[in-house]
Amino acid sequence: MACSTAVNHSVLGLQRQIVGKRLSLLSLPAVTNLGGIPRRRRSCHVYAHLQPSVVSDNPKYGNKQVITITPRLYDYILTNVREPEILRQLREETANMRGSQMQVSPEQAQLLAMLVQILGAERCIEVGVYTGYSSLAIALVLPESGYLVACERDSKSLEVAKRYYKQAGVAHKVDVKHGLASDALKSLILNGESGSYDFAFVDADKRMNQEYFELLLQLFVRNALSLLLQVRTRGVIVIDNVLWHGKVADPLVNDARTVSIRNFNKNIMEDKRVSISMVPIGDGITICRKR
Repeated sequence: MACSTAVNHSVLGLQRQIVGKRLSLLSLPAVTNLGGIPRRRRSCHVYAHLQPSVVSDNPKYGNKQVITITPRLYDYILTNVREPEILRQLREETANMRGSQMQVSPEQAQLLAMLVQILGAERCIEVGVYTGYSSLAIALVLPESGYLVACERDSKSLEVAKRYYKQAGVAHKVDVKHGLASDALKSLILNGESGSYDFAFVDADKRMNQEYFELLLQLFVRNALSLLLQVRTRGVIVIDNVLWHGKVADPLVNDARTVSIRNFNKNIMEDKRVSISMVPIGDGITICRKR
């Protein structure tokens, strides 16, 4: 079955990133949506040459083999995701909306929910809600007394999110902040809420990542009140899209968003205030734990 020229070019571009540069990173669910080809028809021969694993060019890593996520393997991963029915419904509705590629992947949302559960988090923040897939995944695992601040500037997508919060029975856990996320975070700080949050997920304007990060650190900062009340103040911040479709590793790509993400990654790597782990899931996330 023939594939379009555009799809062939896209796949060849991915091959250069994955194989030619020996990158160990991309899970890229976007690969499974190239050219709008239905999943059942994506067994085109153009994918046949994508290798299931690559080897680092750096001999210091001992010829370590790392997995690359092909469409077939990604389909397998998705069959092993425990996606609640309400999330499936939201995902499928969002898939038909403009900007649907902004929605986090099911396996990524599952990881976020698990992190919240492992932490025993009760007070969370999401910067960038879109239609609410990741915030709903978080709200579903929060205790009844849990609290999630959801920051989003787009009113249309936010209406979808609020509808699903209500349908899932978690609307009482979610405090929606419509407007600029930076303003919402500054307002929380001014209201004396520093040191009272456990978990944050950032998936908004990539050029604002550094500012979001600094504001969130303040909301996890230990202060006199939190010491007195023995409130846990070591929080976890998860930042999305840190691999940016592989562009961050390509020295020839220097658009504003790519450069800002690349600079943020460098800054956070050198930031001794947090422990970090960059994870190649979705479009790449960095998990930061405040020390």
